[in-house]
This record gives sequence, C-alpha cells and structure tokens, in this order.
Amino acid sequence: MLRMEKDLIAMSQRERDVLKVMSVVLKGDQTQVEAARLLGLSVRQVRRIRDRLKSLGDQAVVHGLRGRPSNHRIDSAVKEIALKLYREKYADFGPTLAAEKLLEEDQVEVAVRTLGGWLMSAGLWQRKRERDVHRSRRERRACVGELVQADASTHDWLEGRGESMVLVGMIDDASSRVVARFHAAETTAAYMDVLGRWLKKHGRPLAWYSDRHGIFRAEDALGESVATQFSRALSELDVELICAHSPQAKGRVERLWGTAQDRLVKELRLARSTTMEQANAVLEARFLPWFNRRCVVKPSSVNDAHRALGREHDLGSILSHQEQRVVGNDYTIRLNNQWYQLLPPAWPGERGGKVIAELRLDGSLKIRFKERYLDYRKIDPLPTKQTAKQAAKQAAKQAAKEAAKEADGVCEMGAPPPNPRSLSHQPIPAAAPACKAKGPALKTGPSAEHRTAGRSGRTPAEPSPSGGGSCGSGKSAWRPASSHPWR
Repeated sequence: MLRMEKDLIAMSQRERDVLKVMSVVLKGDQTQVEAARLLGLSVRQVRRIRDRLKSLGDQAVVHGLRGRPSNHRIDSAVKEIALKLYREKYADFGPTLAAEKLLEEDQVEVAVRTLGGWLMSAGLWQRKRERDVHRSRRERRACVGELVQADASTHDWLEGRGESMVLVGMIDDASSRVVARFHAAETTAAYMDVLGRWLKKHGRPLAWYSDRHGIFRAEDALGESVATQFSRALSELDVELICAHSPQAKGRVERLWGTAQDRLVKELRLARSTTMEQANAVLEARFLPWFNRRCVVKPSSVNDAHRALGREHDLGSILSHQEQRVVGNDYTIRLNNQWYQLLPPAWPGERGGKVIAELRLDGSLKIRFKERYLDYRKIDPLPTKQTAKQAAKQAAKQAAKEAAKEADGVCEMGAPPPNPRSLSHQPIPAAAPACKAKGPALKTGPSAEHRTAGRSGRTPAEPSPSGGGSCGSGKSAWRPASSHPWR
C-alpha cells in the first residue's frame, strides 16, 4: 500500500513487480531492454512507464481507472427498469428466462450474466447449488426412433386459474425431440392420442420405454402378464414395450417435466390461459417449438430408425378400446348395458360368432367381424328376468284381489281373506268379525293357526287340517263356499 496525497491506493502483485523492476532502471543499474524482457513488455512501453514515474511517482504503475466506474457500464436507468419489471412480472423467473422475456415482452435488452448479477445484488435471486448423486450413465441410443420415453406429469399447470390437467408426452432418446399434449387425466386414451400424433409426424419407433403403470402392463390372479389395451396397440404396431423399474431409469422424460414445470407454467401465466384448449394452444405455439429448437441434441448416427405406416396400420382401429362380443341368434350384441342390432347382410359364421367392438378416440363405435365392418343400430333392451317376475307377481296379486271381492263371505270391511302363505310367523287370534256368508261364525280359541312341527318357521303351515276341507272340527265348523279363493 502506498500513501499518496493522504489516499491509500491498493496495488496488485503485478503492479508491485513492475515498480520493483522500474526502480532499478531509474537508478541506472539495469537497461530498458532487460526490463522489457523481464516484464514481458516492449521497450517503448518501458520507456513510457519510466517517464510517468518521473512525473507522477509510484502512482504511475496503477491503472488509471482504478476506483472509477467502467466506461462500458450499462445506464443505471436500464437497471432500475429491469429490476422493477422483474419484481412486477417475473418474480420467480431465473436470469435466463427473465432476460428472454424482458427482450420479447418489454424490449429491454440485458445480458443473462449481467441480469443475474443485478438480481443477486438486490437479493431477488440466488444461485441454486445441488449436491450431485452418483449414478451410472446410460448412453443415448444412436439413431432417432430407436427408443422413445413416455410419461405423464400431474401439476398445477394453470396455478388455480382453471381445471386440473395432466401433461402427457413422448421424447426421443437419441435427439430429445418432444411431442406432448394436455389431457384431463392419465388414461389409455390420452397415451393413445399422443402416440397417434407421434406416428403421424415421425412414424413407428422401435421401442416404447415407460413406467410400470397399469395402462401398460397387467397381471392375472396367478401373476402372469396379460395384455392391456395399450400393449395390444403397440403389438399391432410392432413396437417393443419396455417397462422401467424406477423413475431414474427414464431420466430423459423426467428432466423434461422439470423444464416444463418451470417455463411452461410461466408461459401459460403470461398468456392468461384458463382452459385446456388455451393451454394446448400455448403448448403447440410456444413451448414445443422452443424446446425442439433449443434443447435437442445431435444423434451420433444420421440414420432414422422410424418405420413408415403401412396399409395394414389403421390407426383409428389400432388406437381404440376394443371389446370382444358373441353375436346372438337374433344378430344382436350387448355392450356397456346397451343392445345393438346387426343389420343385413348376414355373413357366414356371423351368428354365434365373435365380433370386435371398437370404441374409438373420436367417440364413434365400429363393430368388426373378421375383416369387415358391420352396420348396426341401437335397440331397446329386453325386459330382464327380475322385471318379468315382478310383473307376473303383481298381476297375480291383482287377480286375487278381484276374485276376493266377488267371492261369497266378503267381510264388512271389504278385505278378502288372507293368503295362507302370506300369514305372519306370529300366531293369529281366532276371533274374527262376523261375516255375511252362510254358516256360523268362526269358533273362538287360542289360535286359528299354529306352526307345524319340523318346519323352519319361514313359511307358516297352511290352516287346512288333514282329512277334511273345512276350517275347525265338528259338525258346526264353518266351511268355505266352493267358489271361495281358498278352494
């Protein structure tokens, strides 16, 4: 440190080395040529330093801009505007995305590193340092189309402004090229929709890499793998299904969700998206073009492993929910509690044969018998057995009422005698109201009916004693008329 006019001037190590060599030159103990060689300067530059030392003293070796702002600094007004906009609109943006949006939306041009320095100085942003986790790397596939990774991301994409959505996407393992779409939920139809978009745009990949979700694999009661609707579609497209055992195994698509949950959420916020249709429009117009332009890598091979779709690949049929049904003798099938009448012509083997009902992604229904699609129409369902049984029971009950009204011996209350099989389990008192029918009144006693020994008690025994067709016993017992319902 040197004291010059009551000011302390800090000198770097280089400046102290220059001052030491030049002090020897000023004494005449060393030539300017030797000093130039030691300092790595030209002789003319050494001569300039000597002259400045004679006029200014030791301060001559210190840079003239030391302690002064740079001549290339950005105007402070630009800094204030950038920080103000960041606080108002881009509070949770990183420096890279914030610099892009300041230029696109507000026409304020600031370098990323400059903006990052301003944000850290103002306490608005901190650099995130994460501890690395050691994992063995799996090399990318060499060719485009060798392997595609697929997954779905559940996230609050609209930040509470609208409905909940799931982003379903596919990414090429060799180039990181992406196709994605918002859907209401992670379903088979959602994956089929995204796969169809990939097939139409690029062709059929060799392998599909996803997690072990029930959409892709299922097991029977014995633990054996069975086909799902999606695995059946991949099989018809001749695409190999590979199921990962951990999220890290398909890290390519997992890292895609990290980028989307940062940038895409903010793109949707700036576009004020509130519906799934608006979110898909922003996804197709802004995020996917940016990602497929900036984030793709060059594959190690120039070959493309995608295969073209052939005539045998009817995507509408393959990417559908298929159910097998047996055709009845009346050429009808039942699907989802709805009956369908198959229309003529009748093909050989159709009656009693099996047809495939295809519930397609557009909501339509196609019914296929072998290689032919059949015409059909909806019909009203037939009455079930339970409905028919209830109708017969109601009719019998109504007929019994009508017969009881017309029979002799109808009581003053107008109620017909009870059906013995409908009697309650409890003993019925023998006392009964007087009737207009011929014959004396019923004999009083403890009970007109008792449970029969050996019965379960569910159905009371009929009140008809063995060996006779009358109620009670003796000559004075009341006997029902021949037209009575009990007869």
